[in-house]
Amino acid sequence: MRRRMTDKKATPAGGRRNFMKRIWLVLGVVAITEFIWFIISLLRPSKDTHKSRPAESLRLIGSVEEFPAGSVTPDRVNRLYIVREKDGAFLALSLTCPHLGCSVLWNEETQQFDCPCHSSSFDRRGIVLSSPAPRPLDFLPVIIEEGKVKVDMSQVTKRKRFEPTQLTYVL
Repeated sequence: MRRRMTDKKATPAGGRRNFMKRIWLVLGVVAITEFIWFIISLLRPSKDTHKSRPAESLRLIGSVEEFPAGSVTPDRVNRLYIVREKDGAFLALSLTCPHLGCSVLWNEETQQFDCPCHSSSFDRRGIVLSSPAPRPLDFLPVIIEEGKVKVDMSQVTKRKRFEPTQLTYVL
């Protein structure tokens, strides 16, 4: 029995303790390295950000004939309105209110967009008629190709005012 005690004392007392310290040190270094890698990957821009995706960003809305002159047509799937002026020009407006992000509704009787959250209202071109909305409805470019109305979803523009260049005419 004495031999066993002397055998235990003969082996270094910190052998297991030092081994466990080294294991925890290695695990700690691995954890810190993974954390730093995660933070760097969040801060670095994605490779997909720089690629152009015309097929994904350009959405077919319908044919020109589906939008009568003087109409406002909601497209809930793409979260926008297609406004067709009386002269035939097209305008695409986001249905999201710039105040707090509620969905605006087209009121056919008053011929304006109304926000149900805080009573902002906009005319048919998205210009603010009554606040608290700080700016007009966002604008999306309309492209007309071969009689089809398409909207570029990647080009949502926060605008300060309406400009005639935002209208797209059928050629």
